[in-house]
Amino acid sequence: MDINYLTASFKDFENIPDLDIFQRAAEFNRYLDYLQANGRLNYRFVTHSGCLPEVLVEVPGKGVQKMVGLVSNDYLGFTQHPEVKAAAIAAIEQYGTGAGASPAIGGHFLFHEQLEQKMADFFHREAGIVYTTGYTANSATLQCLLKKEDIAILDMGVHASVMEGCQLTNVKRFLHNDLADLERILIASKDSYRTRLVVIDGVYSQDGDLAPLGDIIRLVRQYGAFLMIDDAHGTGVIGKTGRGVIELHGLFQEVDLISGTFSKTFGVVGGYVVGKPELIRYLKFQSRQHLFSVTLPPAAAGILKAIDLLDEEPEWMGRLWKNVHYFTAGLNSLGLDIGTTQSAIVPVRIGDPAKTAAAGQMLLDRGIYANPIIYPAVPRKDARIRMSLMATHTREHLDKVLNAFEDVSKQLQLPKAV
Repeated sequence: MDINYLTASFKDFENIPDLDIFQRAAEFNRYLDYLQANGRLNYRFVTHSGCLPEVLVEVPGKGVQKMVGLVSNDYLGFTQHPEVKAAAIAAIEQYGTGAGASPAIGGHFLFHEQLEQKMADFFHREAGIVYTTGYTANSATLQCLLKKEDIAILDMGVHASVMEGCQLTNVKRFLHNDLADLERILIASKDSYRTRLVVIDGVYSQDGDLAPLGDIIRLVRQYGAFLMIDDAHGTGVIGKTGRGVIELHGLFQEVDLISGTFSKTFGVVGGYVVGKPELIRYLKFQSRQHLFSVTLPPAAAGILKAIDLLDEEPEWMGRLWKNVHYFTAGLNSLGLDIGTTQSAIVPVRIGDPAKTAAAGQMLLDRGIYANPIIYPAVPRKDARIRMSLMATHTREHLDKVLNAFEDVSKQLQLPKAV
């Protein structure tokens, strides 16, 4: 075994040959110690405040510090909305703190039933199912539906939960948003599998770009496949009323399965899948992680209010997009490479992982909490600082971040946009 810590990533330690679980853990701990000693372990910081534009972060060796937070996907600030909090508190007072059982054997409460129907109505569909997390919504649904006779055709940018959900089936991956590559796979796989399910994101979590949904649906229908879209990062952000990339294209009835999470725009936790009633009912009795796992706690009733707030208080989306336009314009004026983002996810693409880690540390030193993202979350040569904007960020917050990036860019000579 010879792992170069300078160029290694977490993936190098997943399955080291000839090392048992304790030896592998020990080797990985040595790597983590190396990262921490060199100021490159910018993960698992303890936060002493909620999802706020300014957060109290416990930085190793430096104590608790107030920083501009760019790590939360609470895009509209609904984790702190008084009406969402009040709804969660009222549900806890009514039901207690937990569901106590799986949905099939006593853990399906009135608020679960309301939430499933409300998400279906939200996307102008008939039926929905809720899971304990958005991750599980993808992984459990795909494990349930796709077996060895089927194939999943995945955009290379889909979330890890989708990849995990496809371990029991055949998989082909097409180049990100590459319609020609998708068509090639659809042609090659025709008549070879029982079910062919194309799986995409609406908004991609690392680049913040959008799927060309209309063109993808055209190809899927042309070649007799089905389509699932995970719009976790588009819901509440994209579309006139926040119904996501599907609303942007007006294609609510054309997508076979819609999945997402309650942990971002809706400010709580949990996941959902929406689709045809027969398929959703099948999942409720065949999806093992739904059938055998205790369901969402009563605090999830706050989601019901958060859904209403999208329509009742559209100004939150307006504030978010003002921040997005201002911030991206500022980064562009510095010549930094923000890629093709069209959402509230804003990357600064650096490429070199060591320089990316250094940038993350320098930003921390300047009171900016943002995520350095390296392989395997992104390709080895595409490391970046990833930021999520919120409606509750102020102009002063964003200016502080832009000023910090100007300084960091000069000191590290960050690459410029082409």
